[in-house]
Amino acid sequence: MDKVSYFNKEYSYIKDEKKRDDLKYLVSELPDYFFEIPASSTGKYHPEFAGTKNGLVKHTKVAVRIAKELLDNPGINSFAQNEKDIILMALTLHDGLKKGNPEEKYTRFDHPLLAASFVKKHKDKLSLSDEELNLMTRVISSHMGIWNKDFNDNEVLPVPKDKYERFVHLCDYLSSKKFLNVDFDGIDIKYWLLMRSLFSYYLLVILWKWDTCLFQWLLYL
Repeated sequence: MDKVSYFNKEYSYIKDEKKRDDLKYLVSELPDYFFEIPASSTGKYHPEFAGTKNGLVKHTKVAVRIAKELLDNPGINSFAQNEKDIILMALTLHDGLKKGNPEEKYTRFDHPLLAASFVKKHKDKLSLSDEELNLMTRVISSHMGIWNKDFNDNEVLPVPKDKYERFVHLCDYLSSKKFLNVDFDGIDIKYWLLMRSLFSYYLLVILWKWDTCLFQWLLYL
């Protein structure tokens, strides 16, 4: 399978045709290893489906699908359509350079910054405005949330500061939780099983909408 085809389903979630083409181009430029490796080599921080071959792609697909379900609910989100497209694009790319480029042996802690730089590097090939490019790179850079310090306790990554950054972090965070049981048919999500799993998250989402501080307290317990 060619690299672009891995996310055929996810491209359809993006309404703007030019942004769909932008995402296809960026996916085509991702390193080959991204499409093969598991999301976690130890299985410590991700569910079972993410620990297999193509696991990083599967983790990415689940993060994107969580975002789509929440963005499609007008009672939950307050994002404009172009912002929704940027969020979906960012989630597709957020772990694209997880082991650097060229590939290194271990996960790069600064991989969010590498992915953001990757997008900036290709900006001349994209239809994005400066504002849209800035939004995409910001939400990619901060997708690790409060886990922004390296093993030497150095603050390497920015933490989410606004609703866009918090939303992308939320989707990435939820897609890594072991009790989110998602089944796959090859590399494609089985729709019904994901929906059953997502139902268990709506209480958290409602809390996020109702009281962001309370939600964050529950999230980081």
